[in-house]
Amino acid sequence: MTSDLNFTDNIFLEDDFVLLRSLQESDVENLLEISINEPETWKYSLVGAEGKENLINYIQSAIKAREAKKEFPFIVFDKKSQKYAGSTRFYDINLDFKTLQLGYTWYGSAFRGTGLNKHCKFLLLQFAFETLGLERVEFRADNNNERSIAAMKNIGCKVEGVLRSHMPTAEDGVRRDSIVLSILRNEWFGEVKEKLKQKL
Repeated sequence: MTSDLNFTDNIFLEDDFVLLRSLQESDVENLLEISINEPETWKYSLVGAEGKENLINYIQSAIKAREAKKEFPFIVFDKKSQKYAGSTRFYDINLDFKTLQLGYTWYGSAFRGTGLNKHCKFLLLQFAFETLGLERVEFRADNNNERSIAAMKNIGCKVEGVLRSHMPTAEDGVRRDSIVLSILRNEWFGEVKEKLKQKL
């Protein structure tokens, strides 16, 4: 089973803990508090969203990429606290190859380690494999970003390798090694889905 991703649709993915919906320009207000008070959130990101101006640019470029059918960005709403927690997206989407990457994920500090990320990833992976019928979901991170790598392994990602000197960083003249992880369709249905469900 496969179905196309309609880039003009507003997608809503939710369970009892979290709601993911399509990111919109008006979401600047919903994410501003994290953006202003927690600039370290984007320590490992090439494109940061710290401060109002950067946040506006971040959201606008994410929406442009969606209009170009390259990315699909979401805002994350935490139902327990009734607050917006951060953002995540599908990117590098190749429906012909049945692959995409899942990333650009960040949450305010109050939402880290709460289990929120596992709920988000479950909903996004379920959508990718079961609604879109994809074969592979890939994840990448700065090879120094231990928290992010641990979180990806925890949801069932397998490490494939490291791309050396893969891309620039926000720091002048400093390039990063990127670790590549993935989940395949047969792994999702074989064990990853069930194991992740047990952790929710």
